Amino acid sequence: MGIAGAIIVFVMAWWISFFAVLPIGVKGQWEDNSTVPGTEEAAPKNPMLLKKVIWASVAAAVVTALAALIIPQLLAQ
Repeated sequence: MGIAGAIIVFVMAWWISFFAVLPIGVKGQWEDNSTVPGTEEAAPKNPMLLKKVIWASVAAAVVTALAALIIPQLLAQ
């Protein structure tokens, strides 16, 4: 797998894993009655986006590394 293929795999894996971890640990404003005026009650109080970006990056790196190891072996057969 070349560099272009690795970048494509990483970007796809990053977005998939980001959307997978996005709802984890999110609590809406309505759950503890701390609704900010002018916002939706279901809006997250603290979405923890930086933490989720880091987890998505780690997961995408693992998927990319596995793909870099497995794909060349499959193509060699």
